Amino acid sequence: MSATTILDTAPLGALIRYTDNSPKPPARFTKKLAAWERSNGVGRLVKKEPPRSYPTWTAPASFTLHEGNFSSDGVILVTIMRTHSADSGLTFEVAEEPKPGQVRVLLDFGGCTELLHLAESVTAAELWIAREGYRNARLEIVGEEDAGRAGDAELAA
Repeated sequence: MSATTILDTAPLGALIRYTDNSPKPPARFTKKLAAWERSNGVGRLVKKEPPRSYPTWTAPASFTLHEGNFSSDGVILVTIMRTHSADSGLTFEVAEEPKPGQVRVLLDFGGCTELLHLAESVTAAELWIAREGYRNARLEIVGEEDAGRAGDAELAA
């Protein structure tokens, strides 16, 4: 699949696998392996952005994948996010879609919606919001997106 197909069809919360279709180098070639890992991986789709016009150029549409966190003693120190533009030469694949009944915790800002967390239930999502302190987050139950946003709830932490 192309990056444009991911932008058009993949739902927020889906696991996206990407590759440059090159073979993985042996572990003894650490620099080559590190370069390969930058072009081959998997991440959760957390944001889609439309094309943006600036005075001197137009940025293409893009999407952002959350690839993981580095933490110590339960505190997240570094979050790894990777953004791919619609004109990316990589090959993408939807590895897993969110299951119906799961709950997306979403935050709207700057004209975009960002996935903050994917919870198993509304109760788990509300607990996550209370613990993390997002005041303007909203909930969206997977499978109810087309039902007039009936599954959304405005929450204040």
